[in-house]
Amino acid sequence: KLKWNETEAISRACNILLYIDGWACGLLHIYLLKLITIIIEMASGSAALSVVAVAMAAALLALCGSTEAHTQFGAYNKTCPQAEDIVFKEMTAVVAKSPGLAGSLLRLFSVDCFVGGCEGSILLDSTTNNTAEKDSPLNKGLRGYDVIDSIKAKLEAACPGVVSCADVLALAARDSVRITKGPYIPVPTGREDGNRSSAADVTPNTPKPDASITGLITFFGKFNLTAKDLAVLSGAHTIGKAHCSAFSTRLYNFTASNNISDPTLDANYTATLRGQCAAGDLATLVDLDPNSGTTFDLGYYRGVAASMGLLSTDGALLLNEDTRAYVTCQANATAPAEFFADFAASFINMSKIGVLSHHKGQIRRHCSAVNPLSASSQAPVTMGAHAAVLLASSFVSIVALALVL
Repeated sequence: KLKWNETEAISRACNILLYIDGWACGLLHIYLLKLITIIIEMASGSAALSVVAVAMAAALLALCGSTEAHTQFGAYNKTCPQAEDIVFKEMTAVVAKSPGLAGSLLRLFSVDCFVGGCEGSILLDSTTNNTAEKDSPLNKGLRGYDVIDSIKAKLEAACPGVVSCADVLALAARDSVRITKGPYIPVPTGREDGNRSSAADVTPNTPKPDASITGLITFFGKFNLTAKDLAVLSGAHTIGKAHCSAFSTRLYNFTASNNISDPTLDANYTATLRGQCAAGDLATLVDLDPNSGTTFDLGYYRGVAASMGLLSTDGALLLNEDTRAYVTCQANATAPAEFFADFAASFINMSKIGVLSHHKGQIRRHCSAVNPLSASSQAPVTMGAHAAVLLASSFVSIVALALVL
């Protein structure tokens, strides 16, 4: 027999659900709890009813637990065991042909996570009635969409409807690091794809190019990321490139006067950058890491420590005690082991932002468009619907037992 303190624990769990899963679903859970309580009181002299009460309580607890976003290592081991190998093989070929795309895909993943969560919304195309995230002016410089589409096509051929676009992007970003001689990151998978994408969500969820270090730390804090995560994830700039438009104000018109550059930049580095980016040139691509732009190493931190951080946000890392200490430590390190371990941990932290799971999203067949609603492609069952089914089955159980007894 269940004791009252055990049902009270269930009640508290369901109260939490009021905030986690919405009022409607939470109320269904609590109503089910009341049914369980009635049966428990009736079950004092009936072993059969006690068994039913325990079974129903267990079902409720399982339902409560399933509201949490859930990813796991090797989520496709049984459903598509070759998935991660396919992604790695395709990414190896892509980076061999176009080394700069490694950094592009790493950036694409971070933008996806910060705007609406790691649910692949950055990959959706605009429609007649909606301007998607990718078409926001702030995202015009993003690259790599075609790479994700190509990898997804290979996965659909091998395992139709199994691997989400959100996971394809996460794995491609992970492999961008690995292929450029960075650490292997054991990224959890099992994400689902979001059903919406709006350019209006981009600006409030993107740090300004000239954001202060305080603003950057505050921005990262919104996603439960720390100042250390900021310093570590900025290390992703050890690979990849930036358009001249991203830093031209540091070279020209820095103080709204012609030919004035950012005095915090190393003078020789400024001269080099001016040679690469003439005034008014917004399109040319420049290595983010002036030391070794195609290798995932400590070159970025050595550049920042020497006042050669390309972006304003790179240089800002020197203006906070904690982030400056991390930059200095890695700039003087003889091996990247600590940075590699830190980057893997921070990458995983970022990869958990706003994850959809438990049928709250979908598995898109094409990453650029949501699945059409049809008999063969229906919207996933929501948690509220699942709760209603469980509630209905509970009524059936009660009626059946009443008839028997």
